[in-house]
This record gives sequence, structure tokens and C-alpha cells, in this order.
Amino acid sequence: QVQLVESGGGLVQAGDSLRLSCAASGRTFSSSTVGWFRQAPGKEREFVATRSSYGGATAYADSVKGRFTISRNNAKNTVYLQMDSLKPEDTAVYYCVAGRRYGLAPGDYDYWGQGTQVTVSS
Repeated sequence: QVQLVESGGGLVQAGDSLRLSCAASGRTFSSSTVGWFRQAPGKEREFVATRSSYGGATAYADSVKGRFTISRNNAKNTVYLQMDSLKPEDTAVYYCVAGRRYGLAPGDYDYWGQGTQVTVSS
């Protein structure tokens, strides 16, 4: 079992940076794939980024590639999402996820945080 709590969301202007954090509890965190999804009002939840457990493999949505970076610190049981050059279309609730599979679909992940709001003004 893994519990996830996000933090770091807020209101920023276009072009600014923001770093989201996700504190995890549970014995299986270090062996879990971790990632981020987001959901904007009136839209479906979409994949943002993922990072594998030990190998360090990463994948990003095309819309954030080159601007967002996912990292993890297994010693601190924490996942990060560094977001640079933010755009108004990045406005959404961001969810931290963890699971046994390395994938891009919501169903690939067993555990979800409650989400943190990111709002980017133009």
C-alpha cells in the first residue's frame, strides 16, 4: 500500500516555473513506478510524465516535453515535477501516481494522490 500527498501547486504567470512535490508512504515506494497526470476543467485526465523504479527510465507527454522534468528521491520517498516555461494550457489539477507497471494510461497505476491545483495566468 502506498499513500501519496501532493504539494506545491499555486497561481503563477505564463513563463514562470513551479515545482510539485509528492510525499509517499509505504514500503513498496522504491520499487514502484511513479508519475503525474493532470485534469483540466471539462477535460479527461491526461498523462504528464512517468519515471520507472530503479532503471530511471522516463516518458513525457508531447505537450510538456522539454519543459517538465520528473525526478524521485527514494531515500526521502518523494517524487517531484519541475515545471518550467508554464503556459495557460498547463492549468489543471495535478495528480501524483504510483504503481507496479510502467505505462501512460491511468489504469497502469494503483495509487493516486488527492491532487494539487496549478493555475497559469496569461
